[in-house]
Amino acid sequence: MKIQPYVQKLESSQIYKKFRKENEESFVVAGFFVLDYETGTNIHQIDYYVPSKKQVAAFNLDGEVEVRLLDMMSKEKVPQKLDIKTKVDLDALRGILEDEMKNRNITETIKKCVAVIQMVDGKKLWVLSCVLSGMEILKAHVDDESRTVLKMEKASMLDYIKKMPALPQKSQEPKLTKDQLEKQIEQLDKLKEQLKKEEANLEKSAKK
Repeated sequence: MKIQPYVQKLESSQIYKKFRKENEESFVVAGFFVLDYETGTNIHQIDYYVPSKKQVAAFNLDGEVEVRLLDMMSKEKVPQKLDIKTKVDLDALRGILEDEMKNRNITETIKKCVAVIQMVDGKKLWVLSCVLSGMEILKAHVDDESRTVLKMEKASMLDYIKKMPALPQKSQEPKLTKDQLEKQIEQLDKLKEQLKKEEANLEKSAKK
């Protein structure tokens, strides 16, 4: 599963062309993906930062292209520009994580993964938060250039899991209604904000 087809879908859409015409200074800052290995129902989103509005335009690429403007957690902090072309494909992330899990004697399987590609301190990183079969959360950073796992940690966070978006079963609900899709995107937005807070806490702990 590659990112490029979704980039092409975005750039060929009328809603994107209109957005770029109105916000020429905007630039890509992140790719946000939910990979559900149980249902096969995945979510693909690309985020653009709009300097003049100090907001992020989140483009959902499943079904018709849709965009939502989101406020930044910190309006003073400008996110780093991202080249969305990656060396690591989405379907390769699971294997990279599982290899490192074996090295660390982690025997659980990955059921769902929230994957964010972004620039962190000048490096293109995959910031991953995964739900394991043992009802635990696995957090990891993967360097896109070297495919190296820079850090990995496992924690029991049942209250955190409850806030993960509930994705539909394909066999039961092959097509989302507009209201369902909007609700799902809203859940993702909340999840992404929580992930950012968790990431900030991790960084603070690491510096201590």
